[in-house]
Amino acid sequence: MKMSYFPGCTLKNTAKELDIYARRSAEALGVTLEEVDDFQCCGGVFTSSKDEVVTKLASVRVLKAALSKNQPLVTVCSACHNVVKQTNFAMQTDGEFSDKVNRFMAEENAYHGETEVLHLLEVLRDVVGFDTLRGKVKNPLSGKKIAAYYGCLLLRPHAVLELDDPENPRIMEDMLLSLGAEPVSWASRNECCGGYVVLENPDFAKKRSRDVLRNAKAQGAEMIVTACPLCRYNLEKNGSQIPVVYFTELLAEALGVKEDSDGKDE
Repeated sequence: MKMSYFPGCTLKNTAKELDIYARRSAEALGVTLEEVDDFQCCGGVFTSSKDEVVTKLASVRVLKAALSKNQPLVTVCSACHNVVKQTNFAMQTDGEFSDKVNRFMAEENAYHGETEVLHLLEVLRDVVGFDTLRGKVKNPLSGKKIAAYYGCLLLRPHAVLELDDPENPRIMEDMLLSLGAEPVSWASRNECCGGYVVLENPDFAKKRSRDVLRNAKAQGAEMIVTACPLCRYNLEKNGSQIPVVYFTELLAEALGVKEDSDGKDE
């Protein structure tokens, strides 16, 4: 099974583990992620202004590239997924915005949001299936108490993203259970880490991150797993006393396709 894939810019440098192990894990599960050609940064933030068109063109181009192959578009980074899916929704529901974008791009074939946008977690749940995933596990994460951290971008706005219940999500916990781990129940799993205000108000960002970290540790978590490079950076920068890893790293470890320290597959 082939799907178009938009890694985004961060996964090409500081978040390489999120990208590399997404590809390896997907392949082990029978899904080939075909990277979209000549993509640009999604912008990292979906601007709410309807007059703002230029910052959304990169998302529209990758959506059109997936449509040209008649494939869904898979994302992994929480920020990329948020921006691309909100842009796609705007192209579907806002005729004025869609018209502006298509006139600006001046391409022969107009785009109106036909592409299905999936986060890799949705591929695991809805395409592969967690029961199938469980059967593919070679190295169960038995005994590991892990806190699934959603942050804010992966779940909201719910009416657009529709990934999971924004107040009581289960998708990452169910993935962890399929891998043999013990997901931790904790209150801050869908709270913001403060990443988007780190330059404007670094003290508040630090407080938000430390509150998240304290809550995870207080509930017995041995590590935190996330899909967001900004969340991982912010949590680590603000004094994480437990490891913060990408969900794709744990997925690859459990499936036996993660490299050990000698560069060999585990």
